[in-house]
Amino acid sequence: MARTIDQQIAEAQAKLARLKQRQKASETRRKIIVGAIVTTAALNDPKIARWMASTLRKNATREVDQKELVGLLEDLDQVAAKADPA
Repeated sequence: MARTIDQQIAEAQAKLARLKQRQKASETRRKIIVGAIVTTAALNDPKIARWMASTLRKNATREVDQKELVGLLEDLDQVAAKADPA
């Protein structure tokens, strides 16, 4: 039996929704990978640590995000301080 136009539209919409979900998952994975690499580099390089701490403080404006970043910012500040002249 041939599918109706409405059935074909519903199938196309379902396929589009699945593709959008895959795209979002791919973008999320990419963000996680980049975040991990940059964080690791920052924790090993005072210049990157200083930049990252500054960028996070400037751009993480939601209170819930700021609370989540407290420990990382402390670690970044410690690494950044290693480059400061004593």
